[in-house]
Amino acid sequence: MADEQSEAFTHRIRVRYSDCDMQGVVFNSNYFVYLDDTMDMWLQERLGQDFQDEFDYMVKKASLEWDAPARMREVVEMRPEVTRWGRSSFDVRVHLAVEGGPVGTAEFVFISVKPGAHEPPVPVPVPDAVRAALS
Repeated sequence: MADEQSEAFTHRIRVRYSDCDMQGVVFNSNYFVYLDDTMDMWLQERLGQDFQDEFDYMVKKASLEWDAPARMREVVEMRPEVTRWGRSSFDVRVHLAVEGGPVGTAEFVFISVKPGAHEPPVPVPVPDAVRAALS
């Protein structure tokens, strides 16, 4: 797994025409596509591209509180942070912004699961290396 990084991670996605609804703003479910991509990029940066060989996780709970719209061609910046560590779970808050203005805040509860054991998922303790890399 990769070394711990001290600076905040930011993932940027440029809003495409196909991401928008008839009001010309990002369709609500597309924010979760952006957030899923953000989590993957963050974990790859902090844990290495093959992190799922040693660590896997599943979403237990996801929510998004919307503040303002993001529109076509704008760049949405997302900054994840761990807000709670449990034994086999952890909470992540992701701040979404366009040009410094808030778009929304997402909250997730993730469960650490045994890599490769998809059905039924088997919760396992969050590895110490993951805690160190994401803290």
